[in-house]
Amino acid sequence: IVLGLYLAAVALLAFGGGQAGAGPVAWWRPEIFLAMSTVTLAVIFLGSMYKTFELRAGGERIALMLGGRRINSNSTDFAERRVLNIVEEMALASGTPVPPVFLLDREEGINAFAAGFTPVDAVIGINRGTLNYLNRDELQGVIAHEFSHILNGDMRLNIRLIGIIHGILVVGLIGYFVMRMAFYSGAVRSRSSNDKSNGIPLIALGVGLTVIGFIGTLFGNLIKAMISRHREFLADASAVQFTRNPEGIGGA
Repeated sequence: IVLGLYLAAVALLAFGGGQAGAGPVAWWRPEIFLAMSTVTLAVIFLGSMYKTFELRAGGERIALMLGGRRINSNSTDFAERRVLNIVEEMALASGTPVPPVFLLDREEGINAFAAGFTPVDAVIGINRGTLNYLNRDELQGVIAHEFSHILNGDMRLNIRLIGIIHGILVVGLIGYFVMRMAFYSGAVRSRSSNDKSNGIPLIALGVGLTVIGFIGTLFGNLIKAMISRHREFLADASAVQFTRNPEGIGGA
């Protein structure tokens, strides 16, 4: 990303400034490389820190953002009591604190999640469809799978990955904002040819930032997906370890 933005900046200075015919382009400009490196890394770092701290508020906040409802420990609903009992069993099996359980009533698909930054502030979220369609062994396998994410630090890892990818995405968002600013300022639509040429470098800068930022985000998401796949395999194996029943997670 730094290299791409550096080359874009040098090209913009060389060709956007009307110096295309003034001689060969000096592609190595240490002062520009240092400036672009500093600015780019600062933008990515600040964007990552913002998203990371936003998600470090605890699993309960994330569950509420997704529309979850905390299941009370004194609930008399059979399905809710069953999942609470299973969560307590898996907490004992994994040696972690018993987390609150949030039910997503409007979600009819089969899914569950663990959210939080540490085992202390972790929560288990579960869809209504998971309670409706899975038997006890299958539900136990799913809950054990989520406890692996809590025990093995996958929640914290995911938050860090999301933070880094968001920082990269900020680069593309800045480029998109620069393009919109150039268009809405009338730089391109101006009748004056001088105004048009003055606006073109700004458009080119916005396009370069957007393309480089979103390409970086694409590769960041690919890396995140590869890491997540390995962590999912580990969670499935841990679910068998905690339940001593491979048919549970297998059936789910």
